[in-house]
Order: sequence, then C-alpha cells, then structure tokens
Amino acid sequence: MFRAATHRLVTVRSLQVLLIALLLVAGLLHLGRAYGDQLPTRSIELTDSLPSATSTYTLAFMVPQSETLGSVRLEFCAESPLIGQPCSLPVGMDLSSVTLTAQTGGTGMSILSVSGTTIVLTRGASSFGPASLSVSLSGITNPSNTGSFFGRIQTYASTNGSGSSNDYGGIAMNTNDAVQISTTVPPYLYFCAGVSVGGVDCSTVSGDQIDFGDFTPAVASVAQTQMVAGTNGDNGYIIQVSGNTLTSGNNVIPNLVNPDTSRPGVSQFGMNLEANSDPQVGQAPSGTGSGQPAAGYNVPNSYKFVSGDVVASVPQPDEARRYTASYIANVAKNQAPGIYVTTLTYVATASF
Repeated sequence: MFRAATHRLVTVRSLQVLLIALLLVAGLLHLGRAYGDQLPTRSIELTDSLPSATSTYTLAFMVPQSETLGSVRLEFCAESPLIGQPCSLPVGMDLSSVTLTAQTGGTGMSILSVSGTTIVLTRGASSFGPASLSVSLSGITNPSNTGSFFGRIQTYASTNGSGSSNDYGGIAMNTNDAVQISTTVPPYLYFCAGVSVGGVDCSTVSGDQIDFGDFTPAVASVAQTQMVAGTNGDNGYIIQVSGNTLTSGNNVIPNLVNPDTSRPGVSQFGMNLEANSDPQVGQAPSGTGSGQPAAGYNVPNSYKFVSGDVVASVPQPDEARRYTASYIANVAKNQAPGIYVTTLTYVATASF
C-alpha cells in the first residue's frame, strides 16, 4: 500500500502602495465686463496637488488672433476667477521662490516681478498669434488647505502688465490630500501529491494508493505517483520524501541508499523523478516552472531511496511544475513471502 500526503504552507505579508494624484484642472468662465477677447483654451497643471507641497505650475493658453504680446499677468486668488473682483492670496500659498524653468510656443519670456498675489511675465513686445504658449513656473508653495483656489490670466501689449489687456481668462484649481491604496499579496506555496495530477492543476489530483502487483525475481515491479509545486517565495521551495522501505512484518526489501540501476533478482527498492526506459516507467518534469529533481533522483534508469532526502527543488520563485515519482521494486528468489507495504510522505517547504 502507498500513501501520499499533501502539505501547504502559506504566510502573509503586506505590500503598501502609495498613489498621489496630480490634479490638472481647467475652467471656462464668461465674464460680465469686457477686457478684450477671452482666451479660448487655457489650463494650469500642478506637478503636486498636496497642500503645502512645493510644485511646478505649468500655465498654457492659446492666443486666439494676432496681437502685440509684451507681457502676461498671472494672479492667484482665494475668492474667485473673475477679473476685477477682490483677490487675496490663498492661505499658505507662497510665490516668493518662483522661477521660470521652461517655455514653449513663445520665446524670450522671463519673470519681471512677483508681488503679493501676482506674477508678471515679460518679453520683447512683438506680434504673436494665433498660437499656443506654455510656461512652467517652479518653486511655488501650494495653499496649506485642501479645496479650490483660482487663477486669473491677462495678456498685454506692454512689457510690464500695464494698460488695457488684450485677452483674459479664469482657471479653477484644487489641492487634495493624498489617496492611499493598499493591498495584500500573500506569499503562497502551491503543492499537491497523488497517484495522478492533470497538468499542473491541483484540483484534478486523484488517488493515494498504488499496487505493485505480485513480485517476481524475473522482472522489476514498477509504479508511479505525481505531484505539483509552485511558489512566489524569494528562495523557492524544496520537496522532501520520508518513510520506510517496503516491509512485511520483519521482512524487508532493502532500499537503495546509493543510486543504482534496476537489477531483477536482487532485492531492492528505489525511485527517481525522471522518464525511464529500464524499466519503462515515469515522465520527465513538465509545466512552465523550472524546478528540477535533486541529485540522486535526476538520472534516468538510476534509482535511490533515503528517507528525508530532498527529491526536487528550485532556488527562486517559480511557476507550477509537475513531477512524476517512479518506483521500482525487485526481489531475490529467496525473498520471504508476504504483503509488503510502506507509506511515503512528501513535504514541500517554501522560503520567503
């Protein structure tokens, strides 16, 4: 009689993942009083929307028609995006360390002044548009509270933001707390053993007994079982076998302590995890995994059995792998009659 046991080992770890949302907002507001044409496309993108974070604000807008462009006035307000309405700097916001770090579309832009709520960008006054313009302003400290705040944009023919504006527009922005997302990826050991396993699917495992039939000195008796193993453990897994050789009361069929070939007429019991031709039994390991039979159990037509031996292993995380354990039993002419049985236990251990 042959018995096989299935063992599973599972531990749990936590993997934390932090997701910080970056907010890209744009507003479109129709103003009650005329300051020229409204900028039809405009946005301010923040690289970091956390309260009090130091962020880069990328201002982008399209000048809808040809005009003389000499300066851009950008104002940050707590109250509203409406030009001409009261404006105070949002609580905790700081513009004093702002620098211009990039620009596209227009050329020659620089920071002329930073005062209170306002940044004035200047360039040599010249014809511009219809075209898009983008500037990146780094070193701005976000408002210290979560919620909405606003930007007001005006373009001027003058180089210092004075006089009548050409175009205008308002933008709404927002600061938000970080969103934290966590999940658990548990370490796992996938293992099963039985008389047969379909592919590498442990749900198909069946049987826990094998029968060699009647022993005869003329030919070897053979049988096989199968097992599947896989893990995400950092150091892979090992599979060990334990149990006794075949016995009938006090009568013993000696186990092969050292690898040897099958010798009909000589009492011996052994196994390996390979496809064999002498005698014909077993299959090579299969499946997408890369685990291999251990030394002593990895040579076709060579058999061994020592209780406690590692019979298969892999040193890193591995996909599921199916192993076929092939058993041979030979008896001498003078082997005592009887019913010879053993129970073998396979234990898989993963290292995380």
